[in-house]
Amino acid sequence: MTDSLTEAVYAVMADASARAIRPRYQHLAASDIIEKAANDLVTIADKESEAIIAEGLSRILPEAAIVGEEAAHADPAILDRLSSQLCWIIDPLDGTNNFAAGKPPFGILIALSQGGETIGGWIYDVLTGRFCHARTGEGAYVDGERITARTTGEAPPVAAVSVLFADAARRDAVLTQIAPHYRMVDIPRCAAEQYPRLALGVNDLSVFERTLAWDHAAGVLFLNESGGKAARVDGTAYRVDDNRRGMIAAASPALWEGLAARMVGI
Repeated sequence: MTDSLTEAVYAVMADASARAIRPRYQHLAASDIIEKAANDLVTIADKESEAIIAEGLSRILPEAAIVGEEAAHADPAILDRLSSQLCWIIDPLDGTNNFAAGKPPFGILIALSQGGETIGGWIYDVLTGRFCHARTGEGAYVDGERITARTTGEAPPVAAVSVLFADAARRDAVLTQIAPHYRMVDIPRCAAEQYPRLALGVNDLSVFERTLAWDHAAGVLFLNESGGKAARVDGTAYRVDDNRRGMIAAASPALWEGLAARMVGI
């Protein structure tokens, strides 16, 4: 950890992990799991973690607005806060479907935005303790060590493409026009795992359809600060207050450009 803000955020994440998430891992009752939408679960651990994190972050920067995934699901008007001068963005348990099934990966994502642009991102793997973070213009770090994104070096490149939330036509187009050019691998269903994979030489590329702020703000900043590239399919920068769908993330700008060219018209 390289600064007092990161140390404080890390402490909040570790606290939520220890108090709300780890004790319930593989110990959830059926009544602890709710399907809030198709392919989208929430558990008692998500809710308890969000409460702990929101309270902790409010002590760090009392002036910042807070947008938590579960609070926003209950009251969509909370999303208006994403354009605030300062805003904490919380995914209290990313990879909930994995967690509910009693398997990894899952983690915690926290981002800090300023006027819709992410200026800080923190990614915590609950089971391994791996801690990734980035601040705008300050590089990307894993467990306190600055890193540079690296590709897998494989040919064809390795791609984890999410079409879970795409309509049938877009799903078919991605699979017929994109898949033949890459070695396709399963998505982890956990942004807290996918973004580190792109920076650490495990995967080369990802395509995301749904780009909710709590899932992507921290990871996009982390990948870009490491020297990779994450951006909208048209090349515009990701903003937390932009509700468009579609994004490409890659271990290098060259890989990003190659995939973006193939996605024209999809």
